[in-house]
Amino acid sequence: MLLLVLLLALALFVWRLGSTGLVDETPPLFAAAARAMAATGDWLTPRVNGLPRYDKPPLIYWLMGLGYLLPGQPGWDPLGTWAARLPSALSSSAVMLLLASTLLRWPQGDRPVRLTALVAALAFALSPLVLLWSRIAVSDSLFSAQLSAALLLFWRCYAAGGRRWWLAWLVLGLAVLAKGPVAVVLAALTLLVFGCCRGELQGLWRCLRPLPGLAITAAVALPWYALELLVEGRPFWDSFFGYHNVQRFTAVVNHHLQPWWFFLPVLVVASLPFTPLLLAGLAAALRTPRRDRPAGQTLPLFAACWLLAVLLFFTVAATKLPSYWIPATPAAGLLIACSAMEPAALRGRRAAWIHAGTLLLVALFSAGLAASPLWIPLIHEPELPTLPAELLASGGVLRAAVCFGLAALLGLVLRFAAARWRPFWLLAQQLALVLFVLTALQPLVELGDRLRQLPVRQVAATIVEQRRPDEPLAMVGVLKPSLHFYTRQVVLFEGLQPNGPINLDERLRLERRAGLSPSPVAANTLLLVIDRRTATLPHWQGLPHTRIDQRGLYELWRVRRAALHDQANRLLAAGSTGPDWQRPRPERY
Repeated sequence: MLLLVLLLALALFVWRLGSTGLVDETPPLFAAAARAMAATGDWLTPRVNGLPRYDKPPLIYWLMGLGYLLPGQPGWDPLGTWAARLPSALSSSAVMLLLASTLLRWPQGDRPVRLTALVAALAFALSPLVLLWSRIAVSDSLFSAQLSAALLLFWRCYAAGGRRWWLAWLVLGLAVLAKGPVAVVLAALTLLVFGCCRGELQGLWRCLRPLPGLAITAAVALPWYALELLVEGRPFWDSFFGYHNVQRFTAVVNHHLQPWWFFLPVLVVASLPFTPLLLAGLAAALRTPRRDRPAGQTLPLFAACWLLAVLLFFTVAATKLPSYWIPATPAAGLLIACSAMEPAALRGRRAAWIHAGTLLLVALFSAGLAASPLWIPLIHEPELPTLPAELLASGGVLRAAVCFGLAALLGLVLRFAAARWRPFWLLAQQLALVLFVLTALQPLVELGDRLRQLPVRQVAATIVEQRRPDEPLAMVGVLKPSLHFYTRQVVLFEGLQPNGPINLDERLRLERRAGLSPSPVAANTLLLVIDRRTATLPHWQGLPHTRIDQRGLYELWRVRRAALHDQANRLLAAGSTGPDWQRPRPERY
């Protein structure tokens, strides 16, 4: 059974992992920092585009960096994405295996053991959030896997009467190295809610031994934090702890303002099309008598407390992002499987309504995708003007409609089949959705990469060919950190603001970062990547330049430094805002 789960995980998360480029904007920052670690041998401080990057602890960079150290990596991984994405893909694969092995070792009631284990693994893997983030070069999937492993090991220790209590705390230390102290907070909140529901906080305390356990967690995680603080000092403290942890929790940062109920619709969307089963499983787990069940039969209740802990914590947080829900998706997978595989759930009016709701959602997805020729032409994306025509021509959306239609048909047939086949109604739908991922979703992702990211890679290739020694490089307007990754050069990024030429002129004369030194105006030329819309703005429109290349929305200009300086002076004389690039910006890259 575990071999089958592994094969499904490899198909969903690892197959064609390096076939597309990095997706702007955050993944290239992770990948560039990891590659820089591998290239320089500095495994302490992540650095990208000539600046230290304090937003995440180092575990994700270390794992990505190991991929970049493999022999011949640039040859067999030309886009640099396989090495950067593999930690995320393997993390989600490990969660699938851990969910299945837990249910195989501790069957829950009269549910079919092997079937429940497989359904739970797939219910987690087929979450839209998991499918997306497991193939992206960021730290969310790794953190979710480490936290999930720690929580499941906590429960397994509780179910086994205290055996191997230390293992969960060790893994929790790795979670702190993946994301930060939020791992300890979420684990503690989950265990607190679970202990209160079971009415045995003292027994849980004795079983898990939190004081020596926290010492193990600290021994794993704290050495890097202490060494980083010793080397980098106040900037690391202010950025990582002050901004990326405390301020993100207590205040809205980077414009991620959302209403307090934001994670309720996220809960619904993240479990589609099996949301009715999740809601039914959550209600059943919280309704079941708590004290009279053996410890080994409390996994649904533990999953419910786990999900509610994530919901409560991030609802209270001021900054909210959909990716914050990913640590709850393994718990959702457990609840979906336990709900669908409950023997009582295969009969009765209430079960019929839950199953009907699930099948209706799958059928609605199929119908909506089949009607794509009606709504795809309405898509308007300035960065991807040919997207509607390309989508229709690819046939990927219609293949998706067929897969969802097949899932609905199989679910309906098996729901009313003979009793021996009835428990397979959800697994049949899940396997049809695995087919959707392989035959429709992945080709559509590759189509999107060709339209959105390929022009940036093409411009980067031209820069590598055309750049003169010590010629600075800048990008204005639509900002793509992947340009830095693919050129391996420091890039000065300026947005759409009217004082962009003023900032860029002064930065070239004054700014210093690793790989970039100040240079006088007389340093002749710079290379400038600009998108077509930005090129029409008044503050850039009059800048003399030579166009070297044009790919998609992007143009590559060679600009004389003296011409840029004159443009900046004209804007200042016309009353434009002066340079503001030296103001602190925590998200700068």
